[in-house]
Amino acid sequence: MKTSSSNLNMAWNVFKYCTVLRALGSVMILVVLGIIGVSYYAVAVAKYGPALFLGGLDSITALFVLFLFHSLLVMLVWSYFSVVITDPGGVPPNWIPNLDEESGDAGQWAGSDNGGVDLGANQSAMLIEPKHQGIRFCQKCNQFKPPRCHHCSVCRRCILKMDHHCVWVVNCVGAFNYKYFLLFLFYTFLETTLVTVSLLPIFIALFTDDEIPESPGNLAASFITFVLNLALALSILGFLIMHVSLVAGNTTTIEAFEKKTSPKWRYDLGWKINFEQVFGKNKKYWLIPAYSKDDLEWLPSFQRVEYPTRPDSDDL
Repeated sequence: MKTSSSNLNMAWNVFKYCTVLRALGSVMILVVLGIIGVSYYAVAVAKYGPALFLGGLDSITALFVLFLFHSLLVMLVWSYFSVVITDPGGVPPNWIPNLDEESGDAGQWAGSDNGGVDLGANQSAMLIEPKHQGIRFCQKCNQFKPPRCHHCSVCRRCILKMDHHCVWVVNCVGAFNYKYFLLFLFYTFLETTLVTVSLLPIFIALFTDDEIPESPGNLAASFITFVLNLALALSILGFLIMHVSLVAGNTTTIEAFEKKTSPKWRYDLGWKINFEQVFGKNKKYWLIPAYSKDDLEWLPSFQRVEYPTRPDSDDL
């Protein structure tokens, strides 16, 4: 009886957590914009903007910092809103696994002409037969789940190649916007590192006897911005390193926790192909949140719901 009660409480707590995440909504976008605003004021308005008119080396340094700051800021904001507004990828409506009648292996996915997923006797039986254990069905969405697909309790739907639900972007990170998310991390790390380094002299001067020609308000803004950006840079660095390793192994965050401890991950086709499956083959588009026309026609994420596997892979 205690076990049932414990499971019920756990399910209720998870539900409340998902409800809170849904309620946050655009609030987190405002938080991100607020952090950007404070950083912009401390760097561009309070410190390096006025330094442009000092002449000499100070002007050159200020010009360089402001150019780099604004360039990274444009890429950061572009990548961020690309993650926010891009659909991460949902299961095509009425799609069911097309099974080989003799072997029972799941092959290509095919569409159904019905208005919804109609589980006949044969399809219902295949969910419980041992030879069809690889076939998954989402009870919440009432549809079959393609490989690498997971249900998001916050978005209340199944997401293709779901990595995780990110509260900062108010969206799931999945097949269609994973590259944009990685670029957002990359440019955020560069921007926060630049802000930290550029405000370091002021931070050091606060703990020395040096006189600082700044108003109390500007000093407070610079101190808060330095501490905030330092903390973000360090935390994002660890997160970025983790995702670089995931991309190199063609694995998502969820799959990293779910898959067996085997060196033969079925979707690992080598770091180069793994990288291209996320960023595309066109090098000109690697550092911007967009894809070339050729990449859109080639990438598995945009063309089908299944992914190529290695021939010697374990049945994971």
